[in-house]
Amino acid sequence: MSTGPSAPGVPPVTLDATALARLRELDPDGRHGVVVRVLEAFETSLGRLLGQLRDEPDAGDAAVVAGIAHTLKSSSASVGALALSARCAEIERRLREGADGEAALRSVGAMLRP
Repeated sequence: MSTGPSAPGVPPVTLDATALARLRELDPDGRHGVVVRVLEAFETSLGRLLGQLRDEPDAGDAAVVAGIAHTLKSSSASVGALALSARCAEIERRLREGADGEAALRSVGAMLRP
């Protein structure tokens, strides 16, 4: 399933049919509008989080970026935006490794220079 029109130069995203089917199972007859409500909530959250990355002065802070990546990783998977989810998982992993590396560097430095 493709989403609406994409911005110029941005390839359209296809949402995973299996993830969407799981959402539809929560409201099989569509009476409660679960799929639409979940997609609208995701759209709002994604717009807010992407704006936060662009606009906040501390958006370069690894903890801020890791928090946003963590949030988007699971929410994008739930609506079937699997490529975004995978990229967020990779960002989160790389930031965690960097934090682990920094912690190890501090520990080694403390041992070498007590």
